[in-house]
Amino acid sequence: MFTGRQIVSTLEQLRVSHVIWVPDSTFGTWEADLESSDQLELIRVCREGEAWPLAAGLQVGGKSPVIMMQTTGMFESGDAMRNVLFDLQVPLFAIIGVRNWLIAESPDSARRFAEPVIDAWSLNHVWIAKESDKPKLSEHFTACQQAKQAGVVLMAEGKG
Repeated sequence: MFTGRQIVSTLEQLRVSHVIWVPDSTFGTWEADLESSDQLELIRVCREGEAWPLAAGLQVGGKSPVIMMQTTGMFESGDAMRNVLFDLQVPLFAIIGVRNWLIAESPDSARRFAEPVIDAWSLNHVWIAKESDKPKLSEHFTACQQAKQAGVVLMAEGKG
């Protein structure tokens, strides 16, 4: 949906300082563009559970990080996310790729559980599922920053 250049341009306009990620097959195509940015520092973590405390430290230190991972990584990192967002109340922002969302007949459980899990955490979220949804990334990021609350963009993936 977003090209690498488009996501970099959007994140730079939002003054994001760091992208903490474990790339998936969709986000991974953005790597060269993210690496070439003079304004964004790309930080790869080994496991998604490492992303939340790393981003929290950056944010507490005055930076503006964004976490990027796929749905299954969000599931894996739930305890770290819970601790940072709810116990420590650090209002981080994440872009979560929802695997196979655009494939209506997909039996993928990651697709089926993505939104119910986000809803169970009561995370403020928006969907980007089509080209016309792209402005929601900037709008939601800005609104969450102004409200000092955590936010999530669920980015539909798959060839639909």
